[in-house]
Amino acid sequence: MSASYDVNVRPDYDQVLQDIADYVLNYCIESAEALETARYCLMDSLGCGLLALRFPECTKHLGPLVEGTVVPFGARVPGTSFRLDPVKAAWDIGCMVRWLDYNDTWLAAEWGHPSDNLGGILAVADHLSQKRVAQGEAPLPMRAVLEAMIMAHEIQGVIALENAFNRVGLDHVILVKVASAAVGAKLMGADRAQLLSALSHAFVDGQALRTYRHAPNAGSRKSWAAGDATSRGVRLADIALRGEMGIPGVLSAPQWGFYDVSFSHTSQDLATKPLDQRQFRFPQGYARYVMENVLFKISFPAEFHAQTACEAAVTLHPRVRDRLHEIDRIVISTQESAIRIISKVGKLANPADRDHCIQYMTAVPLAFGGLVAEHYEDAFHAAHPVIDQLRDKMEVVEDPRYSREYLEAGKRSIANAVQVFFKDGSCTEKVEVEYPVGHRRRRAEGIPLLEDKFKANLATRFAARRSAEIFALCADPARLEATPVQRFVDLLVI
Repeated sequence: MSASYDVNVRPDYDQVLQDIADYVLNYCIESAEALETARYCLMDSLGCGLLALRFPECTKHLGPLVEGTVVPFGARVPGTSFRLDPVKAAWDIGCMVRWLDYNDTWLAAEWGHPSDNLGGILAVADHLSQKRVAQGEAPLPMRAVLEAMIMAHEIQGVIALENAFNRVGLDHVILVKVASAAVGAKLMGADRAQLLSALSHAFVDGQALRTYRHAPNAGSRKSWAAGDATSRGVRLADIALRGEMGIPGVLSAPQWGFYDVSFSHTSQDLATKPLDQRQFRFPQGYARYVMENVLFKISFPAEFHAQTACEAAVTLHPRVRDRLHEIDRIVISTQESAIRIISKVGKLANPADRDHCIQYMTAVPLAFGGLVAEHYEDAFHAAHPVIDQLRDKMEVVEDPRYSREYLEAGKRSIANAVQVFFKDGSCTEKVEVEYPVGHRRRRAEGIPLLEDKFKANLATRFAARRSAEIFALCADPARLEATPVQRFVDLLVI
């Protein structure tokens, strides 16, 4: 006779959660390279957010839920005059940073954008620093923000190395929520029990589906989903700090846990695979690997799997710009991930649809020699039918080497090649780009361009003198790290 009851023995917290909590509470950031890269990441992420304020579809989401509300010691939203509670400020900052698909990227079994966590980090740090000063305590220094960024990058990126949430239909913003909950709780002063509680609630939440990133439903939610996730991480951290109990077996509980409910590919997995084959895999522990190897989007506001295709198309532009109507076909050789995420045919319905289409992102620089955010807008697309004419002539094929080296720890390339064939039988050379300019292998080449990008983005929101003041502070590592968070944010508000 089978048992008709559950054995109610409360388990220890899943080891995955304990490892994250111990890392956040105990790891000491000493890597000069990680801190330097975090500083550039801060500059780049804020610049992306400021640039996004030029787009009404982004700014319509920003501000207090009740118009006119001003929160005491509220977190400020860069580039605006909003002073909000940290949860809504995290939402707004995260939305801005991600809106144009221009901030940093991490590519592995799962994809994502670790700087999405800056929304929660900066909002919490600004609020806490103001509150500390008002209470006669020392403010938080910007060093604390940089360290939190390194840890959030590491949590999101290491989990992503061998765990493909996309394979089970979940969106990568789950990892933003988890990382933001962890570092947000630490900034708030959480002890180990509170941190574990926050992490467990991040996993027990309903998780976002990837529907809004893929044909035929790609849309603008992908531009604010990360803001929503980092905001939720802050909210869950706050709930935990108020003493809310956690869910120790959130991952491993039979039938009801995350592994069984959300991380199993099919019901057959539940029936045939033991738990250790359905749970997360970790090839390494947490340290500072992800920040040191993060990918910057420097040249193009485009989904990262297409960055090198855009670069190849820019190279080919002088050879094809006067022969666009003579083109017979265009072959894009790429990785398996790009084919699965951003290769699409048919009508593109909106800007979010276009910046997730490798054919569109290659056609524009082939025809015009560059790619900027405005090139995704409806008006530009409608005015230039040549873009869709070129898309119709494209073949996207997988290169097995590109797919293999994309996942190799020693390479992590994001290769694409583009070749154009003409109706008269002639063709261009096959232009191959294996590592984009934002890759660690091209840091020396990329950082001056990243600084130029930041300066240009500052100029979209601030007068020349203020822009120069912000850049000078960010370019001085020692001064930036010692600057109180609220003083840094003072420079960024209108």
